[in-house]
Amino acid sequence: MPELPAMEAVAGVLKSEGVDTVFGCPGAAILPLYAALRTSGIEHLIVRHEEGATHMADGWARTSGGVGVAIGTSGPAGTNMITGLYTAMADSIPIICVTGQAPSTKLHQEAFQAVDIVQIAKPVTKWAVQVKEAAQAPWIFREAFRVARSGRPGPVLIDLPLDVQKQTIAWDPSVDAPLPVTPVAPHPLRVRRALDMLAAAERPLILAGGGVILAEASDALREVAEMLQIPVQVTLMGKGALPDGHPLHAGMTGIQTTQRHGNAAFLQADLVLAVGARFGDRHTGDIDVYRGDRTFIHVDIEPTQIGKVFGPDLGVVSDARLFLEALRDAAGERSSHPDRSEWTARVAELRSTLTRRDDYDDVPIKPARVFKEINTAFGPDTYFVTAIGLYQIWSGMFQRVFKPRHYQVCGQAGPLGWEIPAAIGVKKARPDAEVVGIVGDYSFQFLVEELAVAAQYRVPFVLVMLNNEYLGLIRQAEIEYDMNFEVDIHYDEFGSDNIKIMEAYGCSGRRVHRPDDIAGALAWAREEAVRIGRPVLVEIMIEREANSVRGTAIDRLIEPEPV
Repeated sequence: MPELPAMEAVAGVLKSEGVDTVFGCPGAAILPLYAALRTSGIEHLIVRHEEGATHMADGWARTSGGVGVAIGTSGPAGTNMITGLYTAMADSIPIICVTGQAPSTKLHQEAFQAVDIVQIAKPVTKWAVQVKEAAQAPWIFREAFRVARSGRPGPVLIDLPLDVQKQTIAWDPSVDAPLPVTPVAPHPLRVRRALDMLAAAERPLILAGGGVILAEASDALREVAEMLQIPVQVTLMGKGALPDGHPLHAGMTGIQTTQRHGNAAFLQADLVLAVGARFGDRHTGDIDVYRGDRTFIHVDIEPTQIGKVFGPDLGVVSDARLFLEALRDAAGERSSHPDRSEWTARVAELRSTLTRRDDYDDVPIKPARVFKEINTAFGPDTYFVTAIGLYQIWSGMFQRVFKPRHYQVCGQAGPLGWEIPAAIGVKKARPDAEVVGIVGDYSFQFLVEELAVAAQYRVPFVLVMLNNEYLGLIRQAEIEYDMNFEVDIHYDEFGSDNIKIMEAYGCSGRRVHRPDDIAGALAWAREEAVRIGRPVLVEIMIEREANSVRGTAIDRLIEPEPV
C-alpha cells in the first residue's frame, strides 16, 4: 500500500467527488490541507470572510447539483461559518465546511483559537465530526460526501487538528471511489393510493417544492401534470420546477411571496399533492385556512417532515423524482383518467384575470416596474440569486423563471448578504452563464467585501439593487405596531454611495431614478460585466415606503396597490 500525506489523500477525494472549486481563507491551523491543494487541480478562491465562503459553496452546490466545499482555519473561522451551515441545512443544500484546529494534544489547554466547533455546529449540520486519527481522514471525507448527498441533502462540518493533518498514511487512490448513495424509492401501494385519491378529486393541485429541484424531477413533474391534466403550483424554493408560461402553471400560494391567482386557485382546490415541500409558514399562513376541507398528500424524502406542520391524509416517503416517475408509470397503466378540462380552464381564467400591475410610470419608481424590465431584459437561461427582504418578495411574485436551478433563494434562513457570495458560487459553477443578483440596499452591505473576490478572480455578474433607503420589510412589519422606528437608513443625499463602493472594489455601477432609464441601464450593465469581467451594479431608487402584500391568511391579504 503506498504512503502519502493524509491531506493529499483528502484532496484526491475532493477531486474525485466532482469538486473543481473550493472557497476559503487559509490560516496556520489548516495549512497542511492548503499544501495538498496546490497540486490537486482544484481551484481555490480566497474569501474575505468565512461566512462568504459558505454561501459561495452553497451557490455552487445549488447550481451544479454537486457538493460545495468551504475551508477555514481554527477558532473564529469555524464560528463565522455557522450562518452558512444553518442556511444550507434549512434549504437542504449539500455543502462541506472544513475547519482547521489546534493540535489535538492542546485542545484541553485552551490553546490559541481552539474552540469545540463540532459541538457548536451539530444543531445546524447533518453531521459534525473531528478527525482524530489521520488514517480516518479520507474515509471521513468519503462519508461526508455520502451523508451530504443522501436522503434530505444538507451540510457537514469536518474539523481537522493540525497534528492529524501533518501525518502520512497508507492510501491507494487508484482503488478509491465515492461511496454509493442509496435511493429512497416509494412504496408501490402508497403510489397507487395517491393515484386513486387524485382520480377521485375534482379540483386537484400539485404543489412542487424545492425537493423537486434537488431531485432533478422537473421532467417527471411535467409529464405527470400533462398526463393527468393537473395544474401545478410552486413554492418559493420550487420556482422553476415548471416553466412560467406553461398552460398548467397555477402560480404561487402564500402570505408574502404570492400571486393573486395562485391563492385563488389553491382556495378552490379540493386536493393538494405536495412533493418535496415542507409547508413553510410564509407559504401556508393560518393553518386552518390553508387546510380547509382539502385533502393532502405529502411526499418527502425525509420521514420526519411528514406530519411536522399538520398530518396529511396520505404520506409517502420517497425521492421526488422516483415518486413522480412511479406515479407516471402507474397512471400509464390505466386506460383513462378523469376529464379535468373544466378545472384547468378555471385555473387559466384565474391566471389571466387575477393579476397585479407592473407597467407603472411613476417617479419614484414602483418596484413592480423593475421586475417588468428584468423579465424583458434577461432570457430563460439566466441564473438569478436573491435573499431576504421586500425585494425578494417582489422578485418571487413578479419574476418569470423557466428552468430548474435558475432561481436561487435562501428560503428558510434568509441571511442578509447572501446574494453576492452566492452569485460568485453560481458563476463558478456555470462560467458561461449570465448571473444576476437581486439585492436590497441594506443586504448589499452585509457581505459587500466579497466583491473583492469577484474582482480579483474576474467573476462577472450583474447586481440589480432596489434601494428604498429603509429596512423595508421590517418597516412594513412595524405598521401593525403603529410605528416607524429605527428602520430608516437614509442620510445626506441618498445614504451610502453604493456606486462609489462598487468602484472602490474595481467594479462598476449606475444609479437610476426614472423608470424609462431602467432598460438602458440593464443593457449597459450586461455589456459592462462582460467587458471588465467583474460585477456591475444597477442601483434603482424606488418608492421609499412601497409595500408588498401582507396578511396572516391566504384568504385575506392586504394588497399594496389597487387591483
